[in-house]
Amino acid sequence: MADLPVQDLRRNYQTGSLLEADAPAAPLPLFRTWFDAALKSGTPEPNAMTLATVDSRGRPRARTVLLKGIEDSGLVFYTNYDSEKGHELSRAPACSLCFWWPTLERQVRVCGLVERISAAESDAYFASRPRPSKLGAIASDQSRVVPNREALERRFAAVDAEYAHREIPRPPHWGGYRVRPDEFEFWQGRANRMHDRLRYRLLDGRGNWSRERLSP
Repeated sequence: MADLPVQDLRRNYQTGSLLEADAPAAPLPLFRTWFDAALKSGTPEPNAMTLATVDSRGRPRARTVLLKGIEDSGLVFYTNYDSEKGHELSRAPACSLCFWWPTLERQVRVCGLVERISAAESDAYFASRPRPSKLGAIASDQSRVVPNREALERRFAAVDAEYAHREIPRPPHWGGYRVRPDEFEFWQGRANRMHDRLRYRLLDGRGNWSRERLSP
């Protein structure tokens, strides 16, 4: 079988630019602006982000999750607290996030500390979810080994029947995390691989940030 021509895949980015004159003093307003542009651009799942954590052996682990809140205090996502990523965040409550919006030729990397949001906040979001999503949160022992697909479907059907005529409560093992960023990097693709990269770093607890350009 012939090798796939991966080495020949390339694209000359030329959609936009990121100059200091267009960048605010703090990163969150720029993130909101870029996220809004991603929403309007037609990019599939613009709130999809790579979440990187560290396991008990110090090895990085990454997976895609969905951003569900942009707040002044941080970025919020939801998951099973008993999942692999949940255990990793309990041991080492810090992470990196990466957003990739190909239609805009933009990437944002976020680093920060992680904390669980309040039970009341998790309850409110869980109540807004579609019924099948609520059932899935109860039926799935996320990250656990299962014998086959049929076992999953039987478990889902059993939970569906159990809650056929009553409210579905948020399971205690499911809820939200808030990432409190201390670093943002905004990347805008440019022609000839001379990309724009602006990095923000939190300087203190009063919301002051440094801003610097990085070589591509």
